[in-house]
Amino acid sequence: MKRKKIGLYDPYLDVLGGGEKHILSIINSVSKNSDIEIFWNKDIYDEIRSRLNITFSPPPKFTNNIFSSKNIMQKLSSLKKYDAFFYVTDGSYFFSSAKRNYIFCMIPNRNLYDMAVVNRLKTANYRFISNSEFTKKWLSKWGVRSNVIYPYIDQQFINFDIPSVKKEKIILSVGRFFKHLHSKRQDLIINVFLELKKENPLFEGYKLILVGGVKKDDEEYFLSLKNKFKNDLSIEFKTNISFEDLFNLYKKAEIFWHIAGFGVDENKNPELTEHFGLAPLEAMSMGCITFGYNAGGLKETIIDGKNGFLFNSFEQLKAKSSDILINAGLMKKIRGEAKKHVKNKFSLKVFNENVRNVIKL
Repeated sequence: MKRKKIGLYDPYLDVLGGGEKHILSIINSVSKNSDIEIFWNKDIYDEIRSRLNITFSPPPKFTNNIFSSKNIMQKLSSLKKYDAFFYVTDGSYFFSSAKRNYIFCMIPNRNLYDMAVVNRLKTANYRFISNSEFTKKWLSKWGVRSNVIYPYIDQQFINFDIPSVKKEKIILSVGRFFKHLHSKRQDLIINVFLELKKENPLFEGYKLILVGGVKKDDEEYFLSLKNKFKNDLSIEFKTNISFEDLFNLYKKAEIFWHIAGFGVDENKNPELTEHFGLAPLEAMSMGCITFGYNAGGLKETIIDGKNGFLFNSFEQLKAKSSDILINAGLMKKIRGEAKKHVKNKFSLKVFNENVRNVIKL
């Protein structure tokens, strides 16, 4: 059987966050008997394996990024050899001569989907893929039809036996350190944590651990945040850590907070909310009692009071976090429901079935 060729261009590849893991996982799912080529001027496969826990066989080839050029004929000539081409959109569109073409949409930002006449012509032979029903809904309002492929949770999380580990006094939050778009608002998380420690003796001895990637452009924001709280030993910052290190933090953490989108009107600025939320699902699968701000894609995954908690204000977050500590029965029930929810809806098996239904190679 002749090997197929699959190409990927993701202008955000260096972020190596949940969106990158999602699109790389989709490609990995359809890569049997295929060679993968990624348009990126640097080989970052070792980082992909370490931070995202994704292994390709054979490894992908990293090739010259032709999309930094305005040469239309060069792009058409280069893409012609691909059986499938995947593009993570940053709002710019181009004609593709690949046999099948897919645009991956992970941000419901109106500016990324200007479907005027020229862009409709450019994308006529593309199919759009959304990362959540939330994103799909907004794309539909802007005249873009898409199919949803949810990400999956690694089998290592699915297989984790929650009762086998004693949880520690840790509140964990995971998300890239940056202050634009759908910022994870680590500054607000710290403020709420410090308030809670002052107000409630139950949280004496608790630590807040903030985990996330830091790009060069975001170092100033990260350092300002870290330096502001460097003398508080109850707050820890961990950046660009490996998959195994993250797994071990989930294993130990008792509570998980996700505040992205706080204070945002999602009907006006859906791009500023959490579009899906992979980290909260990872936390749920590991027995962390998970709290998410009641907006965006989190409403698709967290069922308030059943497998986790949604909150509309910081007073609610503090109250619900306090209540669960004194209700061991509810804590056990929430953990069990969360584990079942992730296993049933976000396993690799379910993901691969969804990919096969949408991606036709």
